[in-house]
Amino acid sequence: MGKSIASYFYLNVWSRGRDLMVAVCDADILGKTFVEGDLRLEVNETFYKGKLVRLNEALNFLRSASIANIVGVNIVREAIQAGIIHRDAVIWIGGQPHAQLVKII
Repeated sequence: MGKSIASYFYLNVWSRGRDLMVAVCDADILGKTFVEGDLRLEVNETFYKGKLVRLNEALNFLRSASIANIVGVNIVREAIQAGIIHRDAVIWIGGQPHAQLVKII
């Protein structure tokens, strides 16, 4: 049978000096926009669409990130369970969770 898109994530990575910036989103929300009140979350293909990866690869990059943008029900849930982000750091916009991570090195 086919693989569920829920088990895939788009990952984009930028490196500059010691900093590693990572953007990860659930594959099924790429290109969509979510709005709640004055907040607008655009899961922009230019920013999020890099490589289509499985969960382990996405989490490994998030663990190494000094800066990260994480959006989508599945990846945010998994990042919380892995201890990468805290559930209190998550905001909800139009039914989608979003978290940002910044590590001071």
